[in-house]
This record gives sequence, structure tokens and C-alpha cells, in this order.
Amino acid sequence: MSSISYGTAPIYAIGSSRTRTSSFLDAYPHSASPYSGGCRDNSRARQRKVSIQLLVLTAFLCGLAATAAALDASSTVFIILMENHNWSSIKDSADAPYINNTLLPIASYAERYYNPPGIHPSEPNYLWLEAGTNFGIANDDPPSANHQSTTSHLVTLLKSAGISWRTYQENITGTTCPTTDNYPYATKHNPFVFFDDVVNGDWATTIRPFTELAGDLANHTTAHYNFITPNLINDMHDSAPPLNSPVQQGDTWLAQNLPMILQSDAYQNNGAILITWDEGEGGDGPIGMIVLSPQAKGGGYHNAIAYTHSSTLRTFQKIFGVRPFLGGAATALDLSDLFVFDAIPNADTPIAIQQVTYTTGTCTISWQSQPGLVYRVQWKNSLNDAWQSITPDETGTGLVLSWTDDGTQTGSAPSSQRFYRVTLP
Repeated sequence: MSSISYGTAPIYAIGSSRTRTSSFLDAYPHSASPYSGGCRDNSRARQRKVSIQLLVLTAFLCGLAATAAALDASSTVFIILMENHNWSSIKDSADAPYINNTLLPIASYAERYYNPPGIHPSEPNYLWLEAGTNFGIANDDPPSANHQSTTSHLVTLLKSAGISWRTYQENITGTTCPTTDNYPYATKHNPFVFFDDVVNGDWATTIRPFTELAGDLANHTTAHYNFITPNLINDMHDSAPPLNSPVQQGDTWLAQNLPMILQSDAYQNNGAILITWDEGEGGDGPIGMIVLSPQAKGGGYHNAIAYTHSSTLRTFQKIFGVRPFLGGAATALDLSDLFVFDAIPNADTPIAIQQVTYTTGTCTISWQSQPGLVYRVQWKNSLNDAWQSITPDETGTGLVLSWTDDGTQTGSAPSSQRFYRVTLP
């Protein structure tokens, strides 16, 4: 779930130490002072504090708007897919020094990024990143069994819009369409060979060996959308000598190959690199999502907003301006919070309770909605309690939505303290 948590008094927010969430109360990097509270009147001092913070944030955002150029169809975007590790086995791991000591201090990253709920193993997650659905596939069978005739997927939308795309796959020859495994290349990690319109179309110009990327960067011939898949040894999937450590192998591969992208004109001129993992290990995650870009907040910024692969796909569709939103991308929250203000076109508004009205026996919360997004209200009586959900969920209309707690679903009328939040289920 993606959530910004508020107490029932509008100036109180529940956050986590050293995590900037999308709240106006936390406008500075790595704030360590989250607020919490309940249904009670606000003091004038607290109201003045919020007013000051809002003024500071307004000036900050205006400054960003004056200097930042949005990512768009002229940008060059790279996504690199790693394999089968939870974020907890990557962050702070001694086996990932490049990620932790070099990338994260300059990047933005998500602490709560997941594969779509229950979607396993690898192949359906790769398909989801391309089409917003797994097409009912729950295995790693080859394209001969799992190919799709639909044209409703990202790279075909890009092609129709005149936007170039390319996938760089490690250990393919480039002379034949790679629709069969050839270790350490695996078709299950190449979503494009599962789509008939790609395989029967211009695959020879769009599905290329990874070894060609360096030349394309040097010759300024990279596509605008680039999907990069290391082989099964370098993507953290398999253990192999001499390192015999999947995480260390993947980290070393990134250390050897990412600098050529970071130093390229394609990246430095309003580009972006997203590094993520295909699926959680033993569950849905969290898995890693690392964003590097001149338009990223960077500096180690991280949030606790819940995302999935649908969020990534939605972000790509917004950057390149291609519609309709595909599958899960239609109801996901984009990754715009990891970027500077206005870097993502038509960025989704972070969920935030805007108003709380408390009268004896009732408490009403209100928040700005976005059309099509589904919202879930949750509550608890103390910080140590588990969140409980209100039913039914609310569907966004683009207007302000409200919900009133009169005790019907919470078991008792709100008293001096009760906590609420609004989430994306």
C-alpha cells in the first residue's frame, strides 16, 4: 500500500525517522522529527509552525519549477533489471559496496517497492513491466508457449508515437531473434520476445546485444527508452565463480557498466536510469527501486511510499506521453516523489489528508483524489496498534473525498485520540 499517514488533527503526521514522505510537514531531506497526534484542538503555535513550513516549501518548490526541465519524449530513459533479492539483502549489504557507497548517496530510492501482489516467478513480472499485466502467466515457460498477440504494450505504444526503443540483452548474438534460452541468456528475462508484433516486426533493430550499448552511447544513437537485462550471472540470479555471490556479482557488474551510462550525454542531458529487481524472495518484497537522474531528488532521498511495477510503467507512460495507461498502470501511483517537482509530466498528487473536522462523536477526514485511483481509509487507536481498514474503498473522481468516523465501523465514536491514514490498496 502507498500511504501518507496523518493523525486526526491536520498538523500531525505519522512518519518514520530519516525517511522523507510526501507530506508538506516534511519538506527537508532526512527529517528525523515526525509528528503524531489525535482528535484534539490545535494550538496557535502549531498552526504558526505549519504556516511557516508551508511558506518555506512554497519558495522551495517555486525555485525548483524555475530550474527543472521535465522528463519527456526527448529524454533518454534506461531501466536495468536485477533478480530475486529483497531490498533488505541489498541495502547495507557488504556484498553490494557499489550500490550502497556510490549509488545510494547520489540517488533517490524507494523503501517500499514491491512486485505486483502474488505475481511470481520472474517472467510474469517482466511482462508486467511491459504491459501492466501478467496475462495469467504464472511460470517461466518459453515464448513458444507464452507468446502474446496483443499490441497493447509499452514499446508498441512508443513505436506508434514515433518514439524509439531498444532492449540490450547480455549474451545474445543479435543475428537471430533470441526466442530460446542460451545460458546465461534467458528468455524469461526478455519480455519483448513474448510479443508477436515485436518478434514478427523490427526485432533486429530493437533487440540488441548488450555489447552494443557502449558504441551507441558514444555515437549518440541510443533510443529514448532502453531496457537492459544482464545475464543470469550478472543480474544476481545465479551464483558463479570466482565471486560465488549473486549479490556481489550484480554489484560488480553495475560498478563496471553503469559509469559509461552516467558519463554519457544521453544520461546527462535530462536522462534517467532506474534500477529495480524483478520480484521478492519468499514474498512480494520490498525489492529495490533506485532512481538516478539530473531530475531526481538524489542525495540519498528515500521515501516509504508503496510502489509496484505498475508504478514504474505508469511513470514511463507519463514521461513519454503515451496512452492509454496499460493494465495496472491505470490505477497505480507514479514514482514522481523520487524526482524533483514537475520532473514527471502530470505527476500524481501524493496522498495527504487535507482537512480534519472533529465534533463530539464524529471525525471527518478529507483528501484530494485523482480520477480512477482507488483509496482505502484505515484507522487505529494507538501507535502500537495494527491498522484496520474501512470498507468499501473509495474511487477517486478528481475532487475532494471525505469519510466520517461515527463509530459504525470503528466500534466506538472517536474520542480524544484516534489515528487515520489514506492508502492505495
